[in-house]
Formats: sequence, C-alpha cells, structure tokens
Amino acid sequence: MQWTLKRNCSVTPAQLGYLYVSLCILSLGVSGMFWSLGAILVLPFALLELLAVGTAFLVYARHATDSERISLLEGCLVVEWETAGRLQRCEFAREWVRVEPRQDDGQLIEVRGGGKSVRVGRYVRSDQRPLLAREIRQALRGV
Repeated sequence: MQWTLKRNCSVTPAQLGYLYVSLCILSLGVSGMFWSLGAILVLPFALLELLAVGTAFLVYARHATDSERISLLEGCLVVEWETAGRLQRCEFAREWVRVEPRQDDGQLIEVRGGGKSVRVGRYVRSDQRPLLAREIRQALRGV
C-alpha cells in the first residue's frame, strides 16, 4: 500500500518558466519602446519589476513539487517527504509503529516508533487527516 500526498499545484514549474519568459519579452519590449522615445527611467523600473516577479516565481517553483509518500512494505512503514528538492526518508518497524493525529501543529499526523517520530499530512485537509490516520492504522494491522 502507498499514499502519495502532494501540494495542490495548478501551475507546474515549467509552465511558470514559460509564463515568466513571455512576461519578460512583453515587459522589455514595451519598456524598450518607451526608452527609445526618451522615457529612460521606464527600463530600469521594468527590470526591477521583472527581478521581483522572478524571485517570487522561483520561491513558488521551488516548493511546487513538495510531497509526502507513505509506503507500507513487507516489514516496515516507510515515510518519505520532499521539501524544496530535498528528499528525506524514515523507516519504522511495522509492529512498533504508532499513528496518531496530533492536537497541536494544525493536527498533523504523528508517526512514531523505535525512538523516531515524523509528522505527516501537510498536504491533506485538516478534516481529512483523522481519516488518513485511521486508514494507515488499519493497513498496519492488515485489516
């Protein structure tokens, strides 16, 4: 069994790149036209604007593919999560793992066992997290 939890992302990083390039072409074209007509301050402000928008797009694109994957393999529960392109992994022995919804932290689900603890469920609506926790517990018991 496997649960893959991802951000609800309406624009992929590639689409965002195409949008940014087209925005640059349009903005630099218009500001270049005004610069050639004598309004020399339009071009520096257009470049500043494109730099700010590019920075915001970069921050968005960096986290657009964030996800969590919970896999129930033969003898263990594997939790993998990716944040800003960095993948982390934690394995728990199936018979020692506990899955509980937390009351703090926006009610994230805490997976504990063998001295390790991981919080999952960031990409699930808060009202659906108890259902996810129950589903993982049932899968661990083999029900």
